[in-house]
This record gives sequence, C-alpha cells and structure tokens, in this order.
Amino acid sequence: MGCNTLMSSIAISAFPSLLSSSKSRFATSLPIPNVASSSRFNMTADNWMPGQPRPPYLDGSAPGDFGFDPLRLGEVPENLERFKESELIHCRWAMLAVPGILIPEALGLGNWVKAQEWAAVPGGQATYLGNPVPWGTLPTILVIEFLAIAFVEHQRSMEKDPEKKKYPGGAFDPLGYSKDPKKFHQYKIKEVKNGRLALLAFVGICVQQSAYPGTGPLENLATHLADPWHNNIGNILIPPQ
Repeated sequence: MGCNTLMSSIAISAFPSLLSSSKSRFATSLPIPNVASSSRFNMTADNWMPGQPRPPYLDGSAPGDFGFDPLRLGEVPENLERFKESELIHCRWAMLAVPGILIPEALGLGNWVKAQEWAAVPGGQATYLGNPVPWGTLPTILVIEFLAIAFVEHQRSMEKDPEKKKYPGGAFDPLGYSKDPKKFHQYKIKEVKNGRLALLAFVGICVQQSAYPGTGPLENLATHLADPWHNNIGNILIPPQ
C-alpha cells in the first residue's frame, strides 16, 4: 500500500494531464492521494524550495519574497521590517560597488585592490581614475564620509513610514518610475533580484581576491579562461603539490 501511494504521488506529479483523463487506467486502478491539498507539498513558482511550506510570517507580499528564511530571523515583525530595509540598502550599495570594481579594471585603470593602496601611505593622496581627489587625504575623507553618512542616516531614521524609508521617491525618482503602481511593483522585484546578484558577486570578488591577493576579478576571469582545467577553485581547495 505504501509503495502504491508513493508511485501514485510520483505519477501525478510527472504526468498530471494523463492522470486527470477519465480514460486513464491509472486513475481507476490506483488510489490517488490528494497531494495538491497537502501542506507538505507547495510547488508554487514563488517558493524558493519546492515541496517545503512557507514560513507563516512570509506571505509573499514583499518584493522578492520567496519564503526564504531558514534561520527564521524574521519571526518578529519589527525585525522582519528592519531586515527588509537593510537588505535593500545593502543591495543598492552592492549594485554600485560591482560596476565600480569592474569598469575601471575593464578600462585598464587598475583594479580595486590597488586603487586603495594610497590609504596605507602616510600622507597619501587619493586618486580616482588616475586623477587627484580634492581634499584627498585619508583623515579628511573619513571626516567627510562620516558627516555625510550620519546626515543621510539621521534623515532616514526620522521617516516613520516603512515604505517611504525604503522607497523615498521624490528627488530619488526623477524618471517617475513609481507613478504606475503595477509597474512600480515589478521594478521593486527587479531591484531586489539584481541587488541580491550584486551581493553574491561582491562576495565572490572578495573571496577571489583573498585567494589571489592583489588581483582583480577580470584578471582572475582571464586567467581561468586561459587554462580552466588548472586555474579554478580546485587549486584553492586542494593546492597543487
């Protein structure tokens, strides 16, 4: 009986049109369990792991919500809202960082690791794309960054509407993408998806640089493509003798 039930479940998942036909011999000869109504089987396209139930606090209403929270960090509503905001902000930083790393290296202007070597030199002068940066000494830049970020974060913390904190609009939406609610929702999904890719890309860039200090991602890619069988992650996990 257990074997029949298992085979029925596999068959109904693989051949739903066959089993739904009244002429199917399987439909009359095998007991078909009602797997569609079982909470153990959630095969919807908006679930990160087919067959696993969604956490009850992730209802799919947030952009990019696919029910992914294996550590159950979002069980507390206040924490969940804060994590949504933090993820979106980090996504935006990553989407700025990754092109900022790749484009200068693609233009032959050095990689992102060497670009910050000036900071380790006493009295070093910061440069950007080979040009000196005004007030480009490390203490001055740190003070400017601290004041600028503190001002922005203070202004953002004063906003109590969680949606406006994440999507302020106004001057931050000069092209008016938020005017159409349906399109705006799609833009939100695209933003967080691309942001997550950028976060993974940035982590990959950091790991690659740690494995091969002083190198940039495009240099690593070119080295791998030149000899993929010998220049790959296997060299790190199992160093050649």
